[in-house]
Formats: sequence, structure tokens, C-alpha cells
Amino acid sequence: MALRTQKVYAGTRIRRMRRELNLTQMQMADDLGISTSYLNLVERNQRPLSAQLLLRLADAYDINLKELSGDDDSQAAASLKEVFSDPIFEGLKLSNHELTDLVGASPSAAQSVVTLYRAYRESLTNNSAMAEQLANQEGTAQTGALRFPIEEVRDYFHDTNNHFPELENAAEILWADAELTLDDLYFGLRDHLKAAHDISVRIMPIDVLPDTTWRLDRHSRRLFLSEILNAPSRTFQLALHAGLLGHRNLLDEMVARTDLQGDEAKQLCRLGLANYFAGAVTMPYERFQTAANKLRYDIELLGQRFSASYEQVSHRLTTLQRPGAKGVPFFFLRVDHAGNISKRFSASGFHFARFGGTCPRWHIHEAFRTPDKIIPQVVEMEDGTSYFTISRTVRGMGVGYKMPEQQLAIGIGCKLDYARQIVYTDGLDLADTSSITPIGVNCRLCMRMDCNQRANPPLNRRVAVAENHRGMSPFTFAEL
Repeated sequence: MALRTQKVYAGTRIRRMRRELNLTQMQMADDLGISTSYLNLVERNQRPLSAQLLLRLADAYDINLKELSGDDDSQAAASLKEVFSDPIFEGLKLSNHELTDLVGASPSAAQSVVTLYRAYRESLTNNSAMAEQLANQEGTAQTGALRFPIEEVRDYFHDTNNHFPELENAAEILWADAELTLDDLYFGLRDHLKAAHDISVRIMPIDVLPDTTWRLDRHSRRLFLSEILNAPSRTFQLALHAGLLGHRNLLDEMVARTDLQGDEAKQLCRLGLANYFAGAVTMPYERFQTAANKLRYDIELLGQRFSASYEQVSHRLTTLQRPGAKGVPFFFLRVDHAGNISKRFSASGFHFARFGGTCPRWHIHEAFRTPDKIIPQVVEMEDGTSYFTISRTVRGMGVGYKMPEQQLAIGIGCKLDYARQIVYTDGLDLADTSSITPIGVNCRLCMRMDCNQRANPPLNRRVAVAENHRGMSPFTFAEL
């Protein structure tokens, strides 16, 4: 685990925790069985936290050791780095250490800065879109305020590490009450919908539901599923509606606890939570986590065992964060041919750019050239953190000659420390540094000078025009 393989300096977090507990240094030192002077050195980051001291902290104050590991802080610091790379902060050069100190001293203040910056960037995007709309339609279109609630919801799931114990518990209760089994999960859920909610399920031909994959008719008490849905999707939809119908109050309570603004964002979040519940039903936590460990995270084998799609399994792997029964902390990304990010989750601290796509060096883009083939890759971010990633295409909605098939690429990965637990590393020399691909968050946030795939210069650098030479990158840049 990460805590065992690297020194942990958590002085600011220890000091903040001590103040929240209204303890003096002398009182905390006495609780931990150490000297006040040693605690003072720890709080000033002049001494790392030993394994013994970590265990004493967990025992004395009932805290999660992950809170002291720095993973959350490093992710927040990466978000701040994106913020302060913007040209509006020209001349304000904050080091990585300063950003980490800022997060450690006041996580809420750091998150507020990130939230404010996101609002600023969205307002710029809104203004550009509105100006383009006015130019193209000569001012005749409706130009009400443009909002991006879907990004707000994606941020919420990302910030919560995509793990919701309440929904996991609700799924386990459904399994017990409905006496579900993996062998006939579809029929078990169908019978449950009828018995618990008086909802009948019908599979309809595409000419009856030409533009709809499913529809719930509350008047006739029937759930119509399109025949174009494959078997995993049909089962998933039944589990989704078991959540929407059976756990309405729980979903409402969870949405009410968020900081989401506007009805659209709240409705999207509610549906997202219901989808999470469906994943927990179709892939029950304990069984899935046990199988994932035993099969060494072989996504295709897990899909066969749980009758789930590649994307459903990949997504479920990011949710295995139950204390005492955690899986490998994966991140998850889904992109289209144009590089647009349509899904993103991270339990690994991996930082996604919120604007501007992904790094072209990442093999997630190569996946489109070799459909259905899993492509492994070791990548290294600018901060020196290495990740093992796999990329593969998946096929979306599209059945029949006249319905174009949707093709997307899925990328999942974890820190290199966990890579040997994954079957896709078999036969790879992870110690071979020459095989590691240096990548960045995206071109606007990357400082690498030697990239021949750069599309844009960094936000916080100026382009240095040179007429007598050209390097590997089409852009030469210098300090502002």
C-alpha cells in the first residue's frame, strides 16, 4: 500500500486535526505516548509519521489512515496547480510545495478557490457560446443563461471518490429481500418489480420504440425496454428502476446533502446515484470485490461472471473503496473520437483536466485504431507519479444497418505501486524506465518541452518565436 512504501509528512493535517479536537500539543502528545517536542517536529514536517505513530493516531482518535496519506491533498494541489497556471495569475508563481501547504492548512479554502475558478471558466465558456450563437443566428435565438449542470454533477462524483455506502447497503438489502441470485438476476429483478411495485416489464420491437431505449408508463404500470438493449443493459435497467421506485426517499436525501445548484443538476445527480445503485445490485460489493481480487482484475472475466459489460465492470472497479474491504484504487475515463470526456471518476488521485481534453500521448486515443483490444501502458505525470493504465474501445448504442454504432474508449488505471495485482501486467517489465511514457494533464497544463504531439503552448508560458530552429515541439515557450 502507498502508506508503506513512502514517507508520510502530514504536519499540517495533524495540526488541523488537533485544533479541531481542541487539544494542546501537550495533551495530544500525552495521548500518543510521545514527547511534546517530537509532536512539534511532526507538525512542522521536520519528521515523518512512523507506522507506529499512524496506528496510535488511528487508535486514539478513530480516524481513517487514508486521511493522513496525502492522496486527497495531492489531488487538491493538482487542481490548484491548474487554477494558478491560468494567465490571469501572471507573475504569481506558486511552487508545488506552496500549493501543498495551502491545501494542508485549509482544505476548505483551497476547494473554494477551485470552485470559484471553475465558475469563472464556465462563465467564459458561456459567454463565448452566447456570442457565437448571436453571430450565427443574428440575435434571433433564445439566449438565456447557459449552464453546465452535467459538469457540476461529474465534479460531485469525482470529489466523493465515487463511493456511497448507503447505496451499497440498500443494494444488499434488496438482494436479501428479493432473494436474488446471479444465475437469474434479470428474472429475479423482473419479479421484484412486479411484486414490490406492480410494474410489469415488456421487451418492445424497435419500430414501436424507435427513438427510446426504455420508457416507464406509470398509468399502465409497465416498463418498456427496447429490443436493441443487450442482456447486461436490460438487467441494469431493471436494477435502476428498482432503485428509482424503491429508494426514492434515500435518493432525495442524498441529493439534498449536496451543494449542487439548480434543479437540472440535482435531477442529474439523482439519476447518477440511481445508476450507482444499479451497479451495486448487478455486481454486489462483497462478491465482486472478492472475485476481482481472485481474478486479478481481469475485466472480461469479471464481465462473464457477473453478466456485465466491459464498461459496467470498469466503472464498478472505481467504487471498491469500502473501509476494510478495498480494491485497487482505480481511475476511470471515457472519451469519444474527438477526445471529449463523457465520464470520469478517480479513487487514485489521478488528476483530470476539466477543460481541454486529455494528453495525446496516452494510449486511450490509440485504442480507436485497434478496436476491442486491451492496450497496457505505464505513464508518468509531471509530478513524477507513475500509473499503470489499460485502454480499450467499447461499442455504444447502434443496432441495424441504418443506426450508426457509437464507439467510445475506456481508460482505467492505478498507481504503479498496485500494478502487480493486475493481470494485464503479466509479462511486462515494470522496472524498465525506458518503457514509461511521460504524459501531462493536457497541453495547456503541461510544461514538457520535448513533446512532438503538443497542440497548444502552456497557459502560463509565452510562445517564444524562433526563426532559426525548431525543437521537437511545434511550440517553443518561455517564462511569462
